[in-house]
Amino acid sequence: MKNVLLTVEYDGTNFAGWQRQPSVRTVQGVLEEGLSTVCGYPVTVEGASRTDAGVHALGASAGFRGDFGIPVERIPLAVNHIFRGRTPSPGVNGDLRIVQAREVPADFHPRFDAKGKKYRYIIRNRKEMPVFLRNYRYHVEKPLDVEQMKSAAAQVVGTHDFACFQATGSYPRRTTVRTVYFLSVEEGREGDIVIEVGGDGFLYNMVRIIAGTLTDVGLGKIPPEAMADIIAGRDRSRAGHTAPPQGLYLVEVYYQEA
Repeated sequence: MKNVLLTVEYDGTNFAGWQRQPSVRTVQGVLEEGLSTVCGYPVTVEGASRTDAGVHALGASAGFRGDFGIPVERIPLAVNHIFRGRTPSPGVNGDLRIVQAREVPADFHPRFDAKGKKYRYIIRNRKEMPVFLRNYRYHVEKPLDVEQMKSAAAQVVGTHDFACFQATGSYPRRTTVRTVYFLSVEEGREGDIVIEVGGDGFLYNMVRIIAGTLTDVGLGKIPPEAMADIIAGRDRSRAGHTAPPQGLYLVEVYYQEA
């Protein structure tokens, strides 16, 4: 019985999120379908992170266990061939790819052994945005003050109770305390503003709420010095709006050497 860790990338536009659901196309469902075809029996995949509909991934992690004949290192080639040649939804082809497959110890779990995650959020801050980027950027027409956004972002870094950045009505957590290792705001190309954040874990919609709050700071709706008080208040209503999913990318899941 092999324990396999996968690194996958996907365009979330035509997925109803990560988690398997009946009658809708999800990343987990399509991934399990491809792996089951290659392995010759039903495969169940465990993901390290559950992304929402429309959210993308450059380096998501998932694992599965099985007794199969194909060499582990050839799994990406075989499954990606199926993904490229099959269209589960009209007009969709090749929007999910296994980047790497490697065998890990028997007691390794892709979610419980994760030490942290890195996300990227991209805002197109121009009056106009190409139609071809509508699924990959958050379009904000009014100019954003990046220096004010940076000032607010600096106050998020550290270990805090981040209840203010958790979506209302979320499933109750044992604790809403998390550690944010870094949070950067940089001006990119073509009018993009790139927000990157890494931490030991994130609450439901936490990154999108951080991005929305920083956007409101950049628009002058929230003063940057208020960020520390917003966090200390633990009140979702005091933070900014939830930025839309299409600007969000899961960049990497961190592990100790497995």
